[in-house]
Order: sequence, then structure tokens, then C-alpha cells
Amino acid sequence: MPLTDDQVVAEAQSLDQAETSRSQCRQSTSVYPDMTMDDAYAVQAAWQGIKTGRGERVVGHKIGLTSRAMQQAMNITTPDSGFLTDTMMYEADCTLDAAAFLDGRLEVELAFVLGTDLTSANTTIDDVLAATDYVVPALELIAARTPRVDNNGRTRNVYDTIADNAANGAVITGGQKVAPGNIDLRWVGSILYRNGIPEETGLAAAVLDHPANGIVWLAKRYASIGKRLEAGQLVLSGSFTRPVAISSGDTFRADYGPLGAFEVDFT
Repeated sequence: MPLTDDQVVAEAQSLDQAETSRSQCRQSTSVYPDMTMDDAYAVQAAWQGIKTGRGERVVGHKIGLTSRAMQQAMNITTPDSGFLTDTMMYEADCTLDAAAFLDGRLEVELAFVLGTDLTSANTTIDDVLAATDYVVPALELIAARTPRVDNNGRTRNVYDTIADNAANGAVITGGQKVAPGNIDLRWVGSILYRNGIPEETGLAAAVLDHPANGIVWLAKRYASIGKRLEAGQLVLSGSFTRPVAISSGDTFRADYGPLGAFEVDFT
């Protein structure tokens, strides 16, 4: 039985309060163990409504669970997605408060900025590349408003994560913008340093064999529910490294080789 509208709104309010109070809330599935993916996206949409209702603007989308290993770990066969608002966006060499991001971790990604809308249920990778104005290096700062394991030993599942806006906290962009036709995006690599020590390396091909494939999936999913990816929006295509935990005092440097490098400091 799907969640009622009141239950959906209550879950969204709980997540919003967890974020603003910097204190994790219970998992939605601990109360609604039969919660479905549709329920989870409904909670996410309600939370988006709370945020836009107080003046935040939706500026893009994120795609998660793009690697086979992560999908197997979450017992799911597709990626997931979340929304991005203007308050989540930061630029290279910024300083962030680590305590503002619950269980904060950094992931290495590429962001696609669209020049035209993507509307078709038959979107292809060529369509995505043609619609993209430019691609730019990006770090996603993921955050979890619910615990991985609660006090009763219950493990957070994919529906909890989707409801929690696919665990998005912030996005930091930097380095060089590049037209997608000028580079083989599969071979974009990055080294993520924490306090001068290399913690993760990866190639963008780890994202569904090509980072644009995640955007193909999202465009098709949106088309099936009457939505679209819009010109001017930024779409995070998925991580090609494991997440690295952040702490106050850390300095991270993401080196994308020919596409440049940038830092983020945490206080």
C-alpha cells in the first residue's frame, strides 16, 4: 500500500529537519518497511517542494548508483537520481563547514551542462552529447540524513537513500570546461588527494562505460513521467571513485590532468 500524501510530506519534513539541525533522523523504511521506489521519489519530490517553497531554485540533477558494484550492494539494477538547488552549488577552492554535511564524503565526477532540452523517451548517448554545452570536473559532497545502520541494527536501503535526495549534499565544480566532442570522456581520469595523500583514482568509463550513459537513463526516466532535462541545467553523471570521508581540517585536491585541478577545504 503506497504512502499517503500526509505520510510523504511528514517524511520529507523529517529529512529537512535533520539537515537543518545537523542531526540524523530515523530511516523511512524503519517505519514503512513496505515502502516502494515510487514512495521514495514522492518523498524526494516533497522535500524539493519544501526547499523551493523557501526560495531555493532547482538548477540541475544528480545521478547515483552508476557502478555495478554499488547497484549490487544496494540490491538494485538501475541508477538513482536526485535534484540540485542553487544553495548546493560551490566553485573551486572554496571552504566548507564539515559539520554541515552529515556523514559527509566526496566523490569524483563529471558534470554535464546542457545547452538544449532532453525530452525523448528514446534518448541516446549521441543525443546527450549533442545537447551538452560543456562538461566540467566536479566533486559531489554526499551527505546522509539517515544512519547507515540504526540502533536496532536495521541497514539503510536504496529507498531511504532515494527519499534522502540520493544523498546529495553539495557540488563543487572546477578545472577546465570542455566540449564533449573535443575529448573521449571515457578516458577522463582523476586523482583525489586528501591532505596531500592520494586516496582515490579513477576513469570516467567506470560510470556505465561512458559518463553520458547515466544521463541517457535519467532523460528516459523523466520522459516516462512527463518531465525533462532542461537547457542550462547541470547534471552530475555519477562517481568514478569510491567516496572518501571528510573531516574538519581536511584539504582535498582533485587533479583531472589536462582538465585541471582544484581544491576544497573543510573547517
